[in-house]
Order: sequence, then C-alpha cells, then structure tokens
Amino acid sequence: MPNAALAANAPAMPEFGAALRKLWPRGNSKIAGLVESITATAPAVFDEYEIVTRPLIARVMAQISHECGAGTTVIENLNYSAVRMTQVWPSRFPNVSSAAPYAHNPRALANKVYNGRMGNRAGSDDGWNFRGRGAVQTTGRDGYRRLAAATGLDVVTHPDLVNDPVHFLKCGVADFVNCGCLPFARRDDVRGVTKRLNGGLIGLRDRKAWLARWRRGLGVH
Repeated sequence: MPNAALAANAPAMPEFGAALRKLWPRGNSKIAGLVESITATAPAVFDEYEIVTRPLIARVMAQISHECGAGTTVIENLNYSAVRMTQVWPSRFPNVSSAAPYAHNPRALANKVYNGRMGNRAGSDDGWNFRGRGAVQTTGRDGYRRLAAATGLDVVTHPDLVNDPVHFLKCGVADFVNCGCLPFARRDDVRGVTKRLNGGLIGLRDRKAWLARWRRGLGVH
C-alpha cells in the first residue's frame, strides 16, 4: 500500500518530473529514456525507502545529481594520462614512468588501482568489471554484492544492470541507503551524507549547489 506520508508530503510526480527535466537537460544523452524512467519509477522507489518529504527527496537527488553528473557520467572514466595518474594516485604512481604503462588504458588502470581491495580479487578483471557505475557510482565487488542483496538484482553477474534505466534510481537510492547516508540526509547534514557516500568531502560545494537547485525545483523553502 502506498505510504500516506509520501502522497501528502512528496511532490506530485509531474512536478518531480518537471524538475528533473529542467535540472538534467542532458539526462538522456548517455542512457536513452533515463529521465522518463526515473520519473516513472520514483514513486515506488521513494515509497520503499521512506523518502517521504520534498526536502528529503531534494537532499537525495542533490547527491545523485552530483555523483552521476545529472545523468551524463553514468560509468567511471578511467582514460587518464600518465601525468594525471600521478596526481590522482600519487602513492601508486610516484612518477610519470611508473604510470606510463597504464596511460589511456582504462581496463589495465582499473585493475591496477582497484584490485586487492573493495572485495576485488588480485590478478582478476574485477577492478574493471566493478568500476563505478550508476546514480551514485557503485564501485567494487563488495559494493555490487551489497547492492544485489538490497535490490534482488544480479548486478554481480550483470554489472551493467546498474545502468538499466528501469533500475537506475532504485540502485542509486539503495546504495545511498547501504552507505548509511539516510540518517544524515534526514538531519540535512550535507557534510555527513557526503562523507558516507564519497569517503571524504570531494565536490562538497557542488553538492550544496545541487541541493539549492533541487529545493527550488521542488518548491522547498
């Protein structure tokens, strides 16, 4: 049965859809029909996870908007130059010569930097297979396992299901909840949500800007 609080307090889906179309103008550029699918699945997803007020929806969607670039960054780009790798992973690549074999070789780089952690097996293709995807950039075999357990979707065997437009919002919200973000979102603690989701405070200013946009879009004052 639909959550009564959702019906009373959350935006009507046409209002949500209008905000999403405005805020994600290129939202269908990487995944065809993504904006329409998010709009269609939002009532059930928000109800399932008790995201039942406009302010809370705005907080969740702000983080999702940052993480996936408003639908334009739905899979992690690991096509780096050697110089850039020394900046992003200085402990792994202390100089350009150590990074050179992985330059503009996304698969090799993913396995180099991600294997042996996050549940990824050393000497495997796990780093590449379980690179960041989806609404909140789910990463690592362990992350995909948790998402499979939460959603019932076999995203371990079929990682690209995370970017299926029908499952995109559900996977993103489920991972948001898996990361322990929801209690911080309920308290309007943007820093706390960001730390749980990101592991640090990367992009905090942009996340706050997204929150302001979503609040305006949903009529939150």
